[in-house]
Amino acid sequence: MNLDAVDLRDFYATALGQIAARMIRRRVRSVWPDLSGQSVLGLGYATPYLNFSRNGTAKATNVMAAMPAAQGVLHWPPDGPGMTTLVDEAELPFPDLSIDRMILVHALETAEQVRPMMREVWRVLSGSGRLLVVVPNRRGIWARLDRTPFGHGQPYSAGQLSRLLRETMFTPVKSYAALFVPPVRSRMVLASAPAWEQLGIRGIAPFAGVVMVEATKQIYAGHAVPGRARRSYVVLPQGPRGT
Repeated sequence: MNLDAVDLRDFYATALGQIAARMIRRRVRSVWPDLSGQSVLGLGYATPYLNFSRNGTAKATNVMAAMPAAQGVLHWPPDGPGMTTLVDEAELPFPDLSIDRMILVHALETAEQVRPMMREVWRVLSGSGRLLVVVPNRRGIWARLDRTPFGHGQPYSAGQLSRLLRETMFTPVKSYAALFVPPVRSRMVLASAPAWEQLGIRGIAPFAGVVMVEATKQIYAGHAVPGRARRSYVVLPQGPRGT
């Protein structure tokens, strides 16, 4: 079951949500430090993790956010024209091989049609493209508490996520972990979040809140099927859930 976009927005407006976004975003940026000349698509609720791709000397050429219809859509970015679109997760409104970098956040663990969605991700990703999937860690504390978005849906271990990617025609490249800070609202704990991340990266801290796997396409495994008419979607202006 998909989370509601309004609930996700409200979580990321809290101190805990801002820390979670910052810690995961740092990890994403370390994986993709240079996006110059790339087209970037976030699927799910990825907007808290896309701002870095729009700024700086290494910013992407084109950045979009696709939100599943069951989740709803919100205007983004707040300081400019809308770059979000409402989509059917099993029928993405993008041309074949059109995306260079794609990130899935709050998408896979709540997807209603996992394999059809991953087939669409495979179709729109370019031959040399990279996919980064971020999911709740099934061994982490965050996945056990439903007061954050990471406590909803199907959590994964790094091994389970890698296996799913291989089964859906992707080749896992490397796995990562992030969000080692406990999911508490204590100001003291949240202020120490960078230290928790450093301990976690060194293998000292307890289990991470999310696991991340970067993958490439298995080109030999199949090919995009042309000719099928696809539903059109409109990038929506300001307003919750397309209102």
